[in-house]
Amino acid sequence: MSTHDLVIRAGTVVDGTGTAGWTADVAVDGGRISAVGRVAARGRREIDAAGALVTPGFVDIHTHYDGQATWDRQLAPSSWHGVTTAVMGNCGVGFAPVRPADHQRLIELMEGVEDIPGAALHEGLTWAWETFPQYLDDLDGHDRDLDLGAQVPHGALRLHVMGERGAARQPATPDDIAAMAELAKEAIEAGALGFTTSRTMNHRSSRGELTPTLTAEADELIGIAEALGSIGAGVLQVVSDFQDVDHEFAILRAMAARSGRPISISVAQSPLAPEQWKDLLDRMAEATAEGVTMRGQVGARAVGLLLGFETTLNPFMMAPRWAELKDLPPAARAARLCREDVRRALVDNVSADRQSSLIGGRLIAKFHLMFPLGDPPDYEPDPASSVAAMAERQGRSPAEVAYDVLLGDGATALLYMPTLNYVDGSLDAVGAQLRHPASVAGLSDGGAHVGTICDVSFPTTLLQWWGRDRPSGRLPVELLVHKQTQATAQTVGLLDRGVLAPGYRGDVNVIDFDRLGLHAPEIRYDLPAGGRRLVQRADGYVHTFVAGTEIRADGESTAATPGRLVRGAQPAPTPA
Repeated sequence: MSTHDLVIRAGTVVDGTGTAGWTADVAVDGGRISAVGRVAARGRREIDAAGALVTPGFVDIHTHYDGQATWDRQLAPSSWHGVTTAVMGNCGVGFAPVRPADHQRLIELMEGVEDIPGAALHEGLTWAWETFPQYLDDLDGHDRDLDLGAQVPHGALRLHVMGERGAARQPATPDDIAAMAELAKEAIEAGALGFTTSRTMNHRSSRGELTPTLTAEADELIGIAEALGSIGAGVLQVVSDFQDVDHEFAILRAMAARSGRPISISVAQSPLAPEQWKDLLDRMAEATAEGVTMRGQVGARAVGLLLGFETTLNPFMMAPRWAELKDLPPAARAARLCREDVRRALVDNVSADRQSSLIGGRLIAKFHLMFPLGDPPDYEPDPASSVAAMAERQGRSPAEVAYDVLLGDGATALLYMPTLNYVDGSLDAVGAQLRHPASVAGLSDGGAHVGTICDVSFPTTLLQWWGRDRPSGRLPVELLVHKQTQATAQTVGLLDRGVLAPGYRGDVNVIDFDRLGLHAPEIRYDLPAGGRRLVQRADGYVHTFVAGTEIRADGESTAATPGRLVRGAQPAPTPA
């Protein structure tokens, strides 16, 4: 009897297609699934998965590891949350193509838009490339734990072709558009998965400059999209404010329709337009039914800011005294914060940063939106537990209450401020988004917002909260797994993964579903130049395999690096 490389036995297989789970064995040979069902032959390695979920590895299509992937063998924290394929280059920001004179500007754009420390990028990036194909070659030369896909960012294209005119958001000429289109086509032919752009006022450089792509006109966007269409390859990704929904959606639909390439668009519930998300997803579903493939990337919970004495934002950062505290070593700062004179200097001088270019900087005095996060973290807090509500019950000022919360755990405790997807103090809209046929799981921003947001744990929340713990409105586990595996893989053209069936990639999670849970985010100083980042651990991931090689076991890295750069769309396996 033949022997398999790996056999995972008697788990509840949730295969990624949306089919309900069933008890089965999974065999892996040569990095691919070779059998699902009753596997008689033994494996060189055998895993008893009785009582556990066995799922495809998660495919996270919205990350920003564009810098980290050039220096780090582990794409953490994504790998801590069952992710086996990460796609970066989203939101129009990245590091290629680039002229040497534009290194600083691209760092400032990434630092401002995605809150990645500029010092870390300066030290970590080698800039051993100018063109996008050269950037891919550099990525291809690094071993890593996860598979990685890259997309070509509009911001870098604009700067490369238009220089200062592009940075100043001037209209592109026909020659500019032709040059950007040719570079985008070159990137796709070299292995980029798609082209991405940003049309939101929230995206600014660290100097406060609006993203270069904000006001790009329809002819520019459609011209670049049509370049992808001319070679029949690549996907499109967009984030937009949708201030004029009809006009904006028409442009994005035209990009997909004129190019014949699928598009995915970030979707969340805004307190300024609480029902707009549904209109957008309905429009996408209608377009797809008419042959223009459009999908909405949605989150697993609120998009939430984290405020603390070690993070980028805190309610006291505008007080003059904070300037002498912010750069102190953590232990020294914690000691100072316990002094009464420091407390009074901060609490008595709370104000909003009304000129801030930081994402969330103008919200730091809105105590009615802030909640103690706790450990384990509470991502759907009762509005009655807000800092403002606590202060009213205690007869104290909200600033006093916030200060005491943040002093917890040696001044490392966090306040949570849900900004999107939390209208009326509920995640009901998220559940409806996840159920919508036009949606796929996304928006984790792995590798980004390292001082303000830690949504990299979205895949864990998706299963834990929506599949098990939410008091009402829970969703079928098979739907949740599908949204994070086959659906996401199809969105970016990776048809060789996201399903547990013969011929597909041997990317597999074995999950103790009863034990699945999150720890509170924590700060680590492990980026280049000692840069700071938020990370978040999870329990319950018993085994994670990439191409049949185990990269995580019981929450710890195995140090294996089977991950590779995925160049271009991948076809589905041919049925035997």
